[in-house]
Amino acid sequence: MVSPDDAGQYGAVLFKLTGSSCSGKTTAARSCSAIDRLVVHDFDEIGVPEAADAAWRHRSLDAWLQRALQYQAQGLDLLLTGQSPLGEILASPCAPQLDAIAVCLLDVDDGERARRLEQRDPGVWNAARTQSFIGWGQWHREHAADPGSRPEAVTVGGWDQMQWDRWRDWTRHDPRWHTTVIDTSHRTIDQTASDVRAWIAAARADLAEARLSLAAGWHI
Repeated sequence: MVSPDDAGQYGAVLFKLTGSSCSGKTTAARSCSAIDRLVVHDFDEIGVPEAADAAWRHRSLDAWLQRALQYQAQGLDLLLTGQSPLGEILASPCAPQLDAIAVCLLDVDDGERARRLEQRDPGVWNAARTQSFIGWGQWHREHAADPGSRPEAVTVGGWDQMQWDRWRDWTRHDPRWHTTVIDTSHRTIDQTASDVRAWIAAARADLAEARLSLAAGWHI
């Protein structure tokens, strides 16, 4: 395994930790804050307006990718939590400027997500709103496996600067279409955190050994 001290010479990585609500993204990301050469941020740090829609999310994502480029210039990786999936990242205008991209979906089964939502926000979400969180989680699962699975969920009503054609013709067998999936349904917080740290270490090693599928030039 490549050591953190050596990994930086191969380029910086945007690590994107994605998924629907209550999959454990924020808690897992906090456990990574001591990793060398890694900066951790949550997408929503910028503030989420009441009228936030897909176009706002796309514009904000590109702003975060520009921040990642600033860290890249300093030899730092960025771990960004949030709900933007692989397809949105690849379509962002400045994505090709990144040295490397690695995406991890933190998933949880539907019943457990509903339980966690009620535990976190007792009485806040009605049945329809809870189902929307579950449906978004189901779509994330599909999208991680297949770029052709209902892409309109993120493309319709989006920012007009997004470059969807970069991956629109890819199939599920394209090696560049890769999202690591970690199911947190029956994992403790510490186990999930350990899984995420292992994913980061593995992606850094893959970049150093020219195995990372979304390294520089992926869009060509």
